[in-house]
Amino acid sequence: MSIAQSIRTAIPPINPAGYPFIGLFALASVALGFLSVSLFWIGVGLTIWCILFFRDPARVTPVDDSLVISPADGRVCFVGHRAPPPELGLGDQPMRMVGIFMNVFDVHVNRAPVSGSITKVAYKEGAFFNADLDKASEKNERNGFVFNTPHGPLAAVQIAGLVARRILAWSAEGDSVTAGERIGMIRFGSRVDVYLPEGAKVDVAMDQRTLAGETVIARFGQTSSGERFHRTS
Repeated sequence: MSIAQSIRTAIPPINPAGYPFIGLFALASVALGFLSVSLFWIGVGLTIWCILFFRDPARVTPVDDSLVISPADGRVCFVGHRAPPPELGLGDQPMRMVGIFMNVFDVHVNRAPVSGSITKVAYKEGAFFNADLDKASEKNERNGFVFNTPHGPLAAVQIAGLVARRILAWSAEGDSVTAGERIGMIRFGSRVDVYLPEGAKVDVAMDQRTLAGETVIARFGQTSSGERFHRTS
């Protein structure tokens, strides 16, 4: 492998959704440079941060219908039971839920936690509390996906945070997705909650770090002895 190929392999690609923002940060840096050298370098630092924010690395996802894969990079901030958002149509009884908080340095591309068809996509306007707070699940702007699985309906809810002001959904009702496939993104700090069907066993603990498309957050029964993987580039 050449040096150039090694560099390209080491640097993750940028999601196209970030190009306009990276361009704006770069232009602002140049404009600030006419005012002050110090401001120029601050702008350069923020531009580098923006590039890193929109990085979109490939992931290697376990292929096993008994596994639930993390939809987000971040830190587990909630493990317990909570009633799902009413707009998802999953009833008002508490379901086992895992919440994952993404800070402004995490990858913010969200991935499907399971393979299956998307039976519902529901958006709800709301506030912008710190996504690390429990009340964010109920009060903040959010967008929910309901997946049809062999074990029952499973939901992943994108939740805007204190800084986030835009939730992007790249999958729609009726789409069939594969675990680890990109389904959306939340810009600049946020959270994803996963509501699990009955019988799911949570496989993560509070404050554990997760990788979207790779970390197993829950499972049903016994996992097959020979797990397979697929790469989502």
